[in-house]
Amino acid sequence: MTTTVETIPTKSRRNTELLLLLFAVAIVLFAWVDTEMANRGAVPAGLVAIGGGLLTLVVLFNLVLRWKASYADPLLLPIATLLNGLGLVMIHRLDLAAGDYGFDGDAFRQLIWTGVSIVVAGAVLWFLRDHRTLRRYTYTAMAAGVLLLVLPLVPGLGSEQFGSRIWIRLGSYSFQPGEIAKIALAIFFAGYLVQARDVLSLAGRKVLGFTFPRGRDLGPIMVAWLISVAVLVFEKDLGSSLLFFGLFVAMLYVATERVSWIAIGLVLFAAGAYTAYLLFPHLQRRVMLWLDPFSAASLEQSDQLAKGIMGMAAGGLFGTGLGKGRPWLVSMAESDFILPSLAEELGLTGVFAILVLYGLFVQRGLRTALGVRDGFGKLLALGLAFSVALQVFVVIGGVTRVIPLTGLTTPFMSLGGSALLANWSITALLLRISDQARRPVPEGDGLHAIPRRRHTASVAADTQAVSRP
Repeated sequence: MTTTVETIPTKSRRNTELLLLLFAVAIVLFAWVDTEMANRGAVPAGLVAIGGGLLTLVVLFNLVLRWKASYADPLLLPIATLLNGLGLVMIHRLDLAAGDYGFDGDAFRQLIWTGVSIVVAGAVLWFLRDHRTLRRYTYTAMAAGVLLLVLPLVPGLGSEQFGSRIWIRLGSYSFQPGEIAKIALAIFFAGYLVQARDVLSLAGRKVLGFTFPRGRDLGPIMVAWLISVAVLVFEKDLGSSLLFFGLFVAMLYVATERVSWIAIGLVLFAAGAYTAYLLFPHLQRRVMLWLDPFSAASLEQSDQLAKGIMGMAAGGLFGTGLGKGRPWLVSMAESDFILPSLAEELGLTGVFAILVLYGLFVQRGLRTALGVRDGFGKLLALGLAFSVALQVFVVIGGVTRVIPLTGLTTPFMSLGGSALLANWSITALLLRISDQARRPVPEGDGLHAIPRRRHTASVAADTQAVSRP
């Protein structure tokens, strides 16, 4: 006897994605032309090649999605393309200010890294058929993440720049392995917490309304704290330390639903950061710049933050216009301070539009975490989305004096190949997970059917699905 299995209709939305991609590329090309017209008074000769190359890459990516992940989220790719493109426009604008009109500028190198990153992201989607495969490599990912973190400390390989030792140098090329380490560590955290969350959720002693875990269960958060402190102490990198530890605490909270883990995490990080502040002069300088960037003592150390704030103020509500501001006056305007550069020429309105794009990217990642039907996928999607959200907050908080400067790059936009490669890989992983989250599920098929309503089940209630291959 044959049983008819009904499925829940879900549209793939690949055509919608394609239209959004065309719109994103059109915005980037318009901004590129606007910048050239303001600086040189002519349409750039290589516009067709640049626009055609970018369009070809993203359309090919769309075709890969149609074939390998037809139900993936339709907004993630257009948002990543637009953010990446706006970053390219601002880097090119800074090249023009420096007199680099040809193919030897930073924008051309960033364009090459964009192509490499999109190809790598497509390869991730092509070869990774099921995100649950990554769970088999939980402890391999941990070893890879720790190795990538310590590589800059290897004599002769690591390179110190701007007070932080977070780079490795191979000949004339440099790379930031910590950008890739955050993906490896997110995979490890997701795999570990799926296995250990029952133990970490056991009732402990109640203090001031919080149920704290037993002493024996504090091991994982103490290890994560020690790793983040080691990054802070030996590599002098406050931003990466905050990112790694914050990522673990957020995933731990979601896995266990215990607020006490957040309280413990905040206390531990505050203790580590304060101790490092007392021990290291470069952290004391950053705090001084944060508290009063316009004082004589601060300006003697660095005028970067003060000029960035003045540039954003000069932009006002609608900006000076692309190519008409003076963002090059701020040091590292193409990397750490690319957002103030855009704020000066696009104004507060443009910055809000960029923040909305980041908000949508994170929201689609969190929606993917809610929709996917296995605990590992939920935690991994949430961790990847949260890492982007935390990085954006840390960067914007630093340039607007909400928190001290940390040296992190703005996702998709800042100059740098390693960061671009990592963020496009995060996009590919979210697309892979979202394909399973949005794919229609058979109903009425016995044990193998999962009702659609379970798409929004909490992580804590879903432990069995991940054990099946």
